[in-house]
Amino acid sequence: MPLVEVHNLTKVYPLGESIFGGAAHGEVRAVDDVSLTIDAGETLGLVGESGSGKSTLGRLILLLTEPSSGKIRFDGHDLMAASHREMRRLRRDMQIIFQDPFGSLDPRLRVDDIIAEPLIIHERISANSRRERVAQLLRAVGMDESAGSRFPHEFSGGQRQRIGIARALALRPKFIVADEPVSALDVSVGAQIVNLLAQLQREFQLTYLFISHSMPVVRYLASRIAVMYHGHIVETGSTAQITEQPQHPYTRSLLEATPEIVV
Repeated sequence: MPLVEVHNLTKVYPLGESIFGGAAHGEVRAVDDVSLTIDAGETLGLVGESGSGKSTLGRLILLLTEPSSGKIRFDGHDLMAASHREMRRLRRDMQIIFQDPFGSLDPRLRVDDIIAEPLIIHERISANSRRERVAQLLRAVGMDESAGSRFPHEFSGGQRQRIGIARALALRPKFIVADEPVSALDVSVGAQIVNLLAQLQREFQLTYLFISHSMPVVRYLASRIAVMYHGHIVETGSTAQITEQPQHPYTRSLLEATPEIVV
C-alpha cells in the first residue's frame, strides 16, 4: 500500500484587488486536480520550472497549506478528516526540508536548540536524552557535535542545510518533503547534500518527495519522476522512462534545457 496517496488535489488562490481599485475577477489554480502516490521507501522526484506549483503541492501534502479540494491519505489516514489530536501525532512522521538554508533556521537559537525543538514539542524525554539525540543527529549529517553550541550565522549555506536536515530527522519520520534543498547552494555543495540525502534514506528508511527544477539531480536521486507544468502533473514514470523516453513536449524541453551536472 502506498505511504502517500493524493487524489484530485487542488489549490485555488483568488485574484486580489486590481491596480485600478475594486475587486479583480478570476483565480489562480496553483495546483489543479493532481493525483499521485508515493510508495514507502521510494523517492518520487517532482520536477518543473519555477511557478509550476511543485512547492505548493509539497506543502499541501503536509497540510502546511490548506487545500481547496481533494483528498490526501498518509499511512492509511485521511488527513483531510483527521482531528487536531490525530494530526499532531501524524506530524511526527511527516517533515520538510526547506529550500532556503539561510531563512529556515531561527538566528536567535543555538543549533542544539533548533534541532531539539521538535523533541521538546513531541517527546517527553530528559534533557540529557535530548542532548544525546542532538549529538547523534549532528553526526548523522556529517557535522561535529560541537556545532550545537553555535548560532546559524556562523555556518556556510551547506552546513546550514545539514542542520535543517538534522532537524527534519529529529523525530525519525517516515516521510520527508525535500523542497528544492540544493537550489540555493553551489553545485559541489549541492552534490554533497544530495549524496547525504541518499545515505540518510538508507540509514533511516525514509520516503522522499524530492522537489527540484533540475532534471539531472532528480534523475540521480529519484526512482520515479513526476513532471509538473502550470499546476498539472503532465507525465509520471520511472526515472529511466522519463529521462530516456519522455512523452510530453514539456518533459522533453526540460531535458534539453537543463545542463548536465555530476553528482
